[in-house]
Amino acid sequence: MFGINGILSRCLAISLILSVYGCSGGKSVQNTLAPDPRLLPSGATSSSATDKATQPNIPTDFPTYPQAKLNSTESTQERGKVTVWTTPDPIDLIYAFYQKELTAKQWQIVSQPTDSQPTLVAKKADVNVSIGIEASQEKQQAGVTVFSITLPPSADTPSVAASPAPTPSTDPSSKKNENKPEPTGNPDYIADLTKIGVLTSTDTTTPNNKSAPRSITRREYVRWLVAAYNRINSTKPTQQLKLATADTKPAFQDVPASHPDFPSIQGLAEAGLIPSPLSGDATEVLFRPETPLTREQLILWKVPLDTRQPLPTASLDAVKQTWGFQDAGKVEPKAIRAILADFQNGDKSNIRRVFGYTTLFQPKKTVNLSEVAATIWYFGANSEGLSARDAISTN
Repeated sequence: MFGINGILSRCLAISLILSVYGCSGGKSVQNTLAPDPRLLPSGATSSSATDKATQPNIPTDFPTYPQAKLNSTESTQERGKVTVWTTPDPIDLIYAFYQKELTAKQWQIVSQPTDSQPTLVAKKADVNVSIGIEASQEKQQAGVTVFSITLPPSADTPSVAASPAPTPSTDPSSKKNENKPEPTGNPDYIADLTKIGVLTSTDTTTPNNKSAPRSITRREYVRWLVAAYNRINSTKPTQQLKLATADTKPAFQDVPASHPDFPSIQGLAEAGLIPSPLSGDATEVLFRPETPLTREQLILWKVPLDTRQPLPTASLDAVKQTWGFQDAGKVEPKAIRAILADFQNGDKSNIRRVFGYTTLFQPKKTVNLSEVAATIWYFGANSEGLSARDAISTN
């Protein structure tokens, strides 16, 4: 693809695409995209990807993959400047590395890789830089992965180094998000959800004979999850979850149409957001509505409503490298993908919001009302989301 001989027969290429907006102090785009003499010539290799000089116009805080070797450099009018790298590590570890390091360096992950669209997109808001990782081709050879870093040509793209700080917009529409009431300190998740009608006084009352918070059942969580999502997104009718009607054939044997939470449970099954025979999980014939909800189920059913796209491919190694969970091996395979996707949500991650900093996920541990409330209080990926507090302000 890039004139590389001997690229091995199985690999997934990643394109890192930068788009930068702003002024360059008179520096032309042609200079920005001019060949960099510091780059190795086509076909050459370097000992490591840690030399920033081999990554033209990429911000200095952009992480480089350890032990990756530069194989070639190519500049074309169609694609721009492309540097091609190889590493013996598998693709999921490469994704996990960039997800963890970009988040740590305050890059915003705005899109995540999936089976059908293996693309990771990140953005550095303070300098208006967007970076995308996009799989362009697969090749194989003895387990070597090839990926490329690309700076495409753009008639309006100046040098990153010369970009000035963003100036306040004079567009009145830009004030919309500025006027949102931002909670100070820790929001009262339960109170906010009660105000918008998701929780009732019965839901939030602790029996007198119980000193510890009670566990939440699976049926309760689904009912509140659907209600919170629809009410928080009440201004977006096309994104509403549809409730099932009584004439719908039940997806689960233990949740008939007469069950009080059938509309919500069946609705999530119909939408493919919980495992059921409808989603191809032939063994999931029982929903077990009265069974206490676990942490891994809390995340597995919630994250697709945040990202609104297929969950990324994931492995135990990727989860260990990003989250650092010592007990990642105890997580159900289905939940692994949701947990990795949740990491990409930065400070808006459900796990960070609900459980704080932890090196143990405890996937089988049951959850209480406070933890559920913190989970369903906010929906969205990164800053592109809404909370119960936003719903209160729009009512």
